[in-house]
Amino acid sequence: MVMDGNNWLPGVKSVLAIYQSKGDAWSVAFVMSAYFVVLLLFWCMQLYVRTTPYSAQRWKLKEAVWSLSTFLTAMSSYKVANLMPWPVALVVWGMSAAVSFGAFYEFFLHRKD
Repeated sequence: MVMDGNNWLPGVKSVLAIYQSKGDAWSVAFVMSAYFVVLLLFWCMQLYVRTTPYSAQRWKLKEAVWSLSTFLTAMSSYKVANLMPWPVALVVWGMSAAVSFGAFYEFFLHRKD
């Protein structure tokens, strides 16, 4: 990964979020796992771009990218939905499901690799 002027920013924001959690173990675990999932997602996307089209490794990386992005979407939706009244929480979860199913359709059913 090439280091430019903005690559340190997500790490600093994660450290600040952990600091501001004031010892809440669940918040610290959420921030750390979300940061780890984002790093894995970017790594898998970088490997995906470098692989040859129609290879088995490319298909597995596509599965990993979809799984990680769906997991990250669900994690974020969980945190946001907890702050909202239940009708808005349903909308948040519905949008999360729509994004995940739309990405699944685009990645696996609409074959244009």
